[in-house]
Amino acid sequence: MPSRRHTFKIGDAVIAAGRSRDIRLRVSQTYTGDPVTMPLRIIQGGEPGPKLFVTAAVHGDELNGTGVIHELMFGQRLRLLRGTLLLVPVVNIFGFENQNRYMPDRRDLNRSFPGSVSGSIASRHAHVVFEEIVRRCDYGIDLHSAASQRMNFPNVRADLTQPGLEPLARAFGCELVVSSKGPKGSLRHEACRAGCPTFILEAGEPDKVEPGVLELGVRGVRNILKHLGMIPGEPTQPAYQTTIRKTRWLRAKTGGILRFHVSPGQLVRKGAPISTSFTVFGRHQNTLTAPLGGFVLGMTTRPTVKPGEPVCHLAIPDTPLETLRKAFDASPDHSLHNRVRQDMASHITVTEAMHADPPPQEYDDSE
Repeated sequence: MPSRRHTFKIGDAVIAAGRSRDIRLRVSQTYTGDPVTMPLRIIQGGEPGPKLFVTAAVHGDELNGTGVIHELMFGQRLRLLRGTLLLVPVVNIFGFENQNRYMPDRRDLNRSFPGSVSGSIASRHAHVVFEEIVRRCDYGIDLHSAASQRMNFPNVRADLTQPGLEPLARAFGCELVVSSKGPKGSLRHEACRAGCPTFILEAGEPDKVEPGVLELGVRGVRNILKHLGMIPGEPTQPAYQTTIRKTRWLRAKTGGILRFHVSPGQLVRKGAPISTSFTVFGRHQNTLTAPLGGFVLGMTTRPTVKPGEPVCHLAIPDTPLETLRKAFDASPDHSLHNRVRQDMASHITVTEAMHADPPPQEYDDSE
């Protein structure tokens, strides 16, 4: 029998043990004075246990996380043995409606936590989320995608110095675990400071729900529920896993049109060509190379750059490259890891590096 004392209160709603309920939490008002609400589903297990929140679309154009939570809510109805699960498919409801990363005041909601009851619209929104969701939970997962005109290979980012957070972050099942505290004012940084260990998934591109990222995100959330004993089963283990303590953005040295030589998730050696810049007439400008061996964590999706613009985000792993390469090569082609890599590689054109300029061409502009 479910425990009668195991209830969860949020806003004006009280959810009993063994029940689930969809609610809309008021976060603001429109110009007409009508309420602006944020949708949530609260799922209660039959017995007391951990309280976990899963949030998405803190940036309003990052839709992969919304797709993951949507799948968890409607594609795979969850029944918890114990504990409480809060699913929040859209945090930044303003940005989501406007197909925009930011809040109406142009502030970044993910730099506005824990918020203020009397601050800006972003700060007030953050305050509601923090007080009603974060402070009521024991753990959190925040789902993100890359910023505009970029893509991220799936990776978990967590402050591994936080008590209890490292085993949680690793249990999600991503191959790459990036050790970082996160920016001040971000949901995960401030949640950790408030005593709610929280990590993020960074995966894919904005404005999309990508099949591989969707599958990986659903599997990852279910892994955490298993790890916490909220649903039965053991977490799915990745073929390999390594910690990333250092990352570096490689920036364009010259302007021009890019030809990429690597794709997201690829393991590259020191000195490997990353991209080559050409003028619009096809003249070689510069070839960007890897200063260290590591993983391609993220890339620009634009084939044009100006000097100083980011091209490739390189992650330097703790594990020796040769050890990783063996595990990398042994991973089956049909594995989720490789399917995500192949899918992301299809979004850009990857070519072999050219080591010599093509011969100059002469053109006759006369009619």
